[in-house]
Amino acid sequence: MLVRRLPVYLLLDCSSSMTGQPIEQVRQGLRALLDDLITEPMAIETVHLSVITFNSTAQQIIPLTELIQFKEPKIEANGATALGAALTLLKDALNREIRKNSEEQKGDWKPLVFLMTDGMPTDAWETAADELKKQKIANLIAFAAGPGADIQNLKRITDIVLKSDELSPGALKAFFQWMSQSILRTGKSVQVMAQGSPIDLPPPPPLIQIVP
Repeated sequence: MLVRRLPVYLLLDCSSSMTGQPIEQVRQGLRALLDDLITEPMAIETVHLSVITFNSTAQQIIPLTELIQFKEPKIEANGATALGAALTLLKDALNREIRKNSEEQKGDWKPLVFLMTDGMPTDAWETAADELKKQKIANLIAFAAGPGADIQNLKRITDIVLKSDELSPGALKAFFQWMSQSILRTGKSVQVMAQGSPIDLPPPPPLIQIVP
């Protein structure tokens, strides 16, 4: 019998405004996230990770992969902010990679998606955002990193938006730590929560606020 997976997708803004310290912090954050998850037997058994990066285009640089096989990707910052392309790619990946319920077995748990951006979209993104929000095929959490990210745009994609007023190493590090706590808490809670219950997220760290 196949294990029910908890699919986790990371959508990471790698535009040129992330050059230098911010993109280095993303690399370190991803490393720390993997280190945290790999120490938890529940995560090793159920968590599968995928990474989608976006700059002038969007790429799924890691398809949905079990934690133990996950190899840290090479991430560079350059170009624009093709958020629409990233959301379209995410939708395609969810439809392609997520196991659905069948008579023989239960499908995957509802995927977790973490979207991090520090800027404004530079392509058409509204249609993909509306479709994702309407279909409710994933629990999507958006993080507005710094003053350049538009909160209202992110609210159009998901009701769960976090923000940091500064694009600082501390804020990015805190977000990745919070992300690992959220994945672990969700992995434990999905097994006892009723299907369709609201996602159970930990409180954010001091540098990060939930947008009401």
